[in-house]
Amino acid sequence: MTQKERMLAELPYKAWLDGLSEDRMENKKRIYAYNNLPPDARKEQDALIKEILGKTGETVHIEAPFHCDYGYNIEVGENFFANYNFLVLDIAKVKIGANAQIAPNVSIYTAGHPIHPDSRNSGYEYGIGITIGDNVWIGGNACIMPGVTIGNNVVIRAGSVVTKDIPDNMIATGNPCRIIREITEEDRDYYYKDRKFDVTDY
Repeated sequence: MTQKERMLAELPYKAWLDGLSEDRMENKKRIYAYNNLPPDARKEQDALIKEILGKTGETVHIEAPFHCDYGYNIEVGENFFANYNFLVLDIAKVKIGANAQIAPNVSIYTAGHPIHPDSRNSGYEYGIGITIGDNVWIGGNACIMPGVTIGNNVVIRAGSVVTKDIPDNMIATGNPCRIIREITEEDRDYYYKDRKFDVTDY
């Protein structure tokens, strides 16, 4: 197997061999172009982000600056939005469903290194895929760690470090991230804590 094949198979690999350095450099050029487009160049932004990412829905928007390693390992669903400073280390697949809302400074890390210093100093690293479901809101400064699956309709509160799977319909927070409670029908009527909507079209 080549080092790229090993990387994509979630096996230990060396990131500077078999064209991986070249892949990252080509992506860095696209990312640089994206991050330096004028803010009103929406058509160019839309076209370029679809070129960078491996798969998208029709509507996708990521506020600059955005950074990722390869781009082709990232798949996002319809109506995807990520705010400023979205960072994805996409060594392995990152799959995000429809209607995702990603707050500023969110980091998604599929990449990791061996714990033992001798193994780590050998140059081997690894990537383990991350899956995020539909209708997920991830709060600012949250970190999603390798191998995590986040279910549908989940809210991850700001500052959380998600190290374990979170099932559907949950609110979770903390470091390490823990489930606080399930989202219920009663939540529909509130826009913030105990504040009820004063409109009817929600």
